[in-house]
Amino acid sequence: MPDDSNLVLKPVPLQAESPPIVLASRSSARRMLLESAWIRADYRAADVDEHAIRATCRAQGHDAGHTALELAVAKARHIAAPPGAYVIGADQILTCNDTWFDKPETLREARSHLRQLRGRPHTLHTAVVLMRDGTTLWRHVACPVLHMRAFSDSFLDRYLQVEGDAILSCVGCYRLEGVGIHLFSRIDGEQAAIMGLPLLALLEALRAQGILLQ
Repeated sequence: MPDDSNLVLKPVPLQAESPPIVLASRSSARRMLLESAWIRADYRAADVDEHAIRATCRAQGHDAGHTALELAVAKARHIAAPPGAYVIGADQILTCNDTWFDKPETLREARSHLRQLRGRPHTLHTAVVLMRDGTTLWRHVACPVLHMRAFSDSFLDRYLQVEGDAILSCVGCYRLEGVGIHLFSRIDGEQAAIMGLPLLALLEALRAQGILLQ
């Protein structure tokens, strides 16, 4: 019998060779999610004024889900993509008791956010859009709910010490794939959506466009 102990299996592509996919995000978590699903994509950060878009949407009476979609569309439109490319835009807004939370700018602000969230459930309005040549082909909002436990101040101090500035890029001041899991007593929703990209819905949309095998 042949010795196959050193046989290396090559990944079987599930994705069409063309057109290309571009993710309009600088998020390492979103990139990791696509790569873990064997999705080949180009990654380009979108330079948009997120605070201005949020302020405009709130002034017009839009809810968090609609606002997250507007942010996702703006990001997808404001990157340079090859003609015919499929562009994925995504964004996320956290709400708790009708209060909207932005990413903290300092660890002091992160501490304040976590004190407001502890012992309460909050919702992550996670939006994703698929665009091609400036036209929106598909949009989706997932709304996972996370129940933060009533942790002690001493735990909070240690948590901030362990995580440090890494959580300043996270809207909820946590990375669920790491130490942040200790903050919660229950989680309702897809983990990928919590990390910033509703992956199951996105994969289905890519299949509908013929980009992935059915």
